[in-house]
Amino acid sequence: MNITFLGTGTSTGVPEIGCSCNVCASKDRRDRRLRTSVLVETEGKRILLDCGPDFRQQMIRHAVYRLDAVLISHEHYDHTGGLDDLRPFCTGKGIDIYAEDYVSKAIETRMPYAFRTHKYPGVPDLKLHAVQNEPFVAAGLPVVPVRLMHARLPILGYRIGRMAYLTDLKTMPEEEFSKLYGLDLLIIDALRKKEHPSHESLQEALDNIKRIRPKASYLIHMSHGIGLHAETEKELPPHVCLSYDGLTVHL
Repeated sequence: MNITFLGTGTSTGVPEIGCSCNVCASKDRRDRRLRTSVLVETEGKRILLDCGPDFRQQMIRHAVYRLDAVLISHEHYDHTGGLDDLRPFCTGKGIDIYAEDYVSKAIETRMPYAFRTHKYPGVPDLKLHAVQNEPFVAAGLPVVPVRLMHARLPILGYRIGRMAYLTDLKTMPEEEFSKLYGLDLLIIDALRKKEHPSHESLQEALDNIKRIRPKASYLIHMSHGIGLHAETEKELPPHVCLSYDGLTVHL
């Protein structure tokens, strides 16, 4: 399994518009973060986890020409804003999008032109599949959803094999932890060092990592409040790393 971090930033990206802090002004490419998205390649399949507004740039940067499925964690724009750019991946057969029912309805509302009976030529052919917090199959691969709470908004993380992707969480119901044991890789939200009302802080992420005990963990969805990559990385315990755009991990 190969996991490529296409984007590792929060909804504003890093640098933030108009900000001149030391992180936003950094020349270290690891401090330049597009909106969070991850590409999973395994058993000859490619699954995209979230499709934000930087999707087009990410696909061009990594020369990705085929996708087999897209899993969406929740409806927020930084996780769905690139869906229209799936057009090149829809030729001939469309593309399967997996999301909770309320997320699918939000997508249909924002992109009604893609779901009309008589579509304008060239619009993306998105095949929406409503999922619940129960195992399902995407592109022939078993997927285990994980219920997360983004403040009061219920969203989904996803486990594929021995990898799990948990973005935008603040808390997680107690019964969901059992889905996450035995991981080789945990990808988990850590917005910044200070506490936040709807995202894990760095310390909250580290507390969950300590409980889940994966072999390795990578932090995602980071704002400039996480600090400089080179400095914050030194503060982390063994087997926990800051991710960065373009990083590929092999399992």
